[in-house]
Amino acid sequence: MSGIPHDHYEPRTSGEKWLNRRLPVIGLLYDTLMIPTPKNLNWLWIWGIILTFCLALQIVTGIVLVMHYTPHVDLAFASVEHIMRNVNGGHMLRYLHANGASLFFIAVYIHIFRGLFYGSYKAPREVTWIVGMLIYLCMMGTAFMGYVLPWGQMSFWGATVITGLFGAIPFIGEAIQTWLLGGPAVDNATLNRFFSLHYLLPFVIAGLVIVHIWAFHTTGNNNPTGVEVRRGSKEEAQKDTLPFWPYFVMKDLFALAVVLLVFFAVVGFMPNYLGHPDNYIEANPLSTPSHIVPEWYFLPFYAILRAFTSEVWVVQFAGWITGGLVDAKFFGVLAMFGAIAVMALAPWLDTSSVRSGRYRPMFKWWFLLLCIDFIALMWLGAMPAEEPYATFSLIGAAYWFAYFLVILPLLGVIEKPQARPATIEDDFVAHYGKSGASDGSTVSTPAE
Repeated sequence: MSGIPHDHYEPRTSGEKWLNRRLPVIGLLYDTLMIPTPKNLNWLWIWGIILTFCLALQIVTGIVLVMHYTPHVDLAFASVEHIMRNVNGGHMLRYLHANGASLFFIAVYIHIFRGLFYGSYKAPREVTWIVGMLIYLCMMGTAFMGYVLPWGQMSFWGATVITGLFGAIPFIGEAIQTWLLGGPAVDNATLNRFFSLHYLLPFVIAGLVIVHIWAFHTTGNNNPTGVEVRRGSKEEAQKDTLPFWPYFVMKDLFALAVVLLVFFAVVGFMPNYLGHPDNYIEANPLSTPSHIVPEWYFLPFYAILRAFTSEVWVVQFAGWITGGLVDAKFFGVLAMFGAIAVMALAPWLDTSSVRSGRYRPMFKWWFLLLCIDFIALMWLGAMPAEEPYATFSLIGAAYWFAYFLVILPLLGVIEKPQARPATIEDDFVAHYGKSGASDGSTVSTPAE
């Protein structure tokens, strides 16, 4: 699997040898669990197991919920209420599913920003990064379609607003919108389409997760220093790594237990905190909510979508260049998807030869500003589309694109990185000390 030298599975019993010749599943599991892992990984590397748990939770609870849900505009809302009131444990299943989606996105955002800071997108891990971005897009699609299924007011009008964006695409927009909706407006055909895709996409995500894990097992894991594991010999590699089992498995399981403690507290005591109260009102096409707000995890990109109005000069310029084909609505759609696209292009936009942000003093400040910008956009996305929020959203959107398209390429040219450790072992010793005393006691050295 990995190019790092390590011991591979060798079947011992006749039964193991028989199975290994026909289906080497035990060897695959062994090589996965015993893969050499950089021993200096910090606590930001625990979110992979939490994401895996979230995916399993969403699939299992979703399968059970589907047994009691009816995808019809006249029955969907009532079927959800039936799940909440009459199905044994139904309210808990629904709250686990709804809040599980929020935990999923919390984990994926931390996972993405950790990758952006430590340069996990840099060579040779570009494919791993791109597959991760595809997983994220599938998550967004799955979550959006799942939000429509309860058929509450916010479900209906959220679907109306978001699908209406596709109608802004020149020439083919109306055809795409009709194809998505199954008709001229959000109705029963739309609900059936979204129900089918919401049920299907998690299994697509599961397949992409397998590819994602396969990809980083092939290239090896990144680590906080950005220095690669030595691959000259098994002895050198062992100085930089530890087997994934039991060291990192136990660490990940401990972190998962802590996160689940908080998660189940939210599910048990404040399950509707992240939801919208209007979604407990049945969908009514004749009554528009005063303020249509998507789920919190869409808010940063929703703010970017709304930031580009017809008064913004870049929108006016785009309209003039294209002869009016690109209006404010279409430009907002391009900006929203473009904000995700520039993240996917980070491996080619970052020109620095240093992988980890730990050793890039200028980069740290710009990246901190990016994190603040993301949180600010999340808040602005929940605000009304009026001043001063519109101007702040435009500033936030401008910085998001400037960071990836201007700042990252320039930093690689003008920034002077700090000295990096020669090996992962050197970094580990600097943080946790080394055995050097004659009596075998540990001699600690100052951590960085």
